[in-house]
Amino acid sequence: MAETDAWTLLVIVGLTVITVVARSFFFISEREWKVPYWAQRGLQYAPIAALTAVITPDIVMLDGALATPWRDARVLAAVVAALFYFWRRQFSLVLPATMAVGLAVYLPLRLGLGW
Repeated sequence: MAETDAWTLLVIVGLTVITVVARSFFFISEREWKVPYWAQRGLQYAPIAALTAVITPDIVMLDGALATPWRDARVLAAVVAALFYFWRRQFSLVLPATMAVGLAVYLPLRLGLGW
């Protein structure tokens, strides 16, 4: 394994300082920060947007190419899970239940049928 040089350490320390300073602005300020309503509303969608950005490429891509939906268990499981979510979205534990439904479709197709 290559040794870490001084430039790499300097970059790591610099990025750490920038991150700490940027995140501490909320604590340094003498007055309370008011987040506008539009920003609060937008931040409500941040977790689901991040989850979608992480999961979507894994579902629709297969070895760098688009997956064919009729031959991939991931696509079918994602569709069934999405339908379940929209059917039961008022349910309090809808996200864990959606993941369970997706896995309940995916695992038999992948392990049982070899998709």
